[in-house]
Amino acid sequence: MTGPTGGSGGNRRNLLVFFSAWRSGPARRMDSLLAHLARKERHRLQVARVDVDQQPELAKRFNVRRVPTLVLLQGRRAVARLEGRANAAQIEQLVEPHLEGSKSGGGPTSVGPNDNRREEEHA
Repeated sequence: MTGPTGGSGGNRRNLLVFFSAWRSGPARRMDSLLAHLARKERHRLQVARVDVDQQPELAKRFNVRRVPTLVLLQGRRAVARLEGRANAAQIEQLVEPHLEGSKSGGGPTSVGPNDNRREEEHA
């Protein structure tokens, strides 16, 4: 796993795993959104990227059937997931309830695919 911010760490921050593939246009368009989120939430969240073609066993372990897929881990447990292309607001809505110091609770969250999103949401 690699992080858009270039580092990996052994701290207690939540880990958002971005399952992608170089061949996936939607995943490539989400790269900048996740890099921005990693910078913005650097004290509460670590973002790591997994190429499903290079690490298929890890994708299988997390039941990734399409890319892009985001899986939020707390400790070793997946607490939220988002499949398919997403905009910044959807990604933040996925992670915010689970971040330390957030206003809302941290129950399991799942967001399904929503293929009718507009292109301009991802600029």
